[in-house]
Amino acid sequence: MTRIPTPVTRLLGTDLPVVQAGMSWASSSPALPLAVSRAGGLGVVAAGPMRLDDLARTLDDMTNGTHRPWAVNLPLYRAGADEVIELLLDRRPPVLIASQGGPRRYLQQFHDIGTTCLHVVAGTEHARKAAEAGVDGLVVVGAEAGGHPPPTMVTTQILVRAIVTAVPGTPVVASGGIADGAGLAAMLALGAGAAQFGTRFLASHEATVHPDYKAAVVRAAIDDTRTVGNGLGVIRALANDFTDRMGELEASAADIDVRRKAFQGSTLRDAALHGDVTDGKVEAGQSAGLVDAIMPAAAIVNRIVTEYREAIRTLPRVEGG
Repeated sequence: MTRIPTPVTRLLGTDLPVVQAGMSWASSSPALPLAVSRAGGLGVVAAGPMRLDDLARTLDDMTNGTHRPWAVNLPLYRAGADEVIELLLDRRPPVLIASQGGPRRYLQQFHDIGTTCLHVVAGTEHARKAAEAGVDGLVVVGAEAGGHPPPTMVTTQILVRAIVTAVPGTPVVASGGIADGAGLAAMLALGAGAAQFGTRFLASHEATVHPDYKAAVVRAAIDDTRTVGNGLGVIRALANDFTDRMGELEASAADIDVRRKAFQGSTLRDAALHGDVTDGKVEAGQSAGLVDAIMPAAAIVNRIVTEYREAIRTLPRVEGG
């Protein structure tokens, strides 16, 4: 097995510094995370939209399906989060990636059962607080990311470098706008120990989203995403009729209740499960423009490694003093 050892791979026990993002519906089942973990990366189950019984079955499938490390992503704001935490404490996932809340809510309980805990952050202040609370590592999400980018819209390159400098010694996973091995090399050069790939794995055979969603990602250019939902929880999604409507309402300074109705009238579920790529929330990052094919997840991991090798091979060497 090929290995690229970094502080993050040593922390997680993976062979490669490749983390598959926890994506609602796309990895809310064992298929994608199992494939990524078996290929040497870290597969991540997205617990956000899952019912408890479905999550329990998926956790059992992960435990029985691989001896390699895997993770669960838990948005702490989701309904029934406390019940999900109890289930996870019973099933003991190797890694927990928590977001949308403070780490003190869960950290000691999971450390007590031996789970490695990463916390998602989008700014230096939150990064410092999470590190001081004792998290094992950070997932740093920049503005290019699909789904929920940081409200400050600071790019991944700047944010990763700032946080690596602010919390030296804390392992960092960089996320947002990374789709290939060159992007991985760039993030490692900035001081991160791994890169998280979301949109790239949306276009995988194992991602459990509608084929039309995957096709929309592959068709997209780098400027085909929009950020909408100001004051409502900004998302980045592929441009469509939904984002056009939201953009018009925001540009005209429409009343918040009018915008909320339009925002809540479209859902990620409609796009992911039913293939409504016209009016649904087709969440994806700017890196969609770098995705050129739907591939098996293991082949994506292998391609990232090949591209990484080529990227570092072609870097100019220092000459002289």
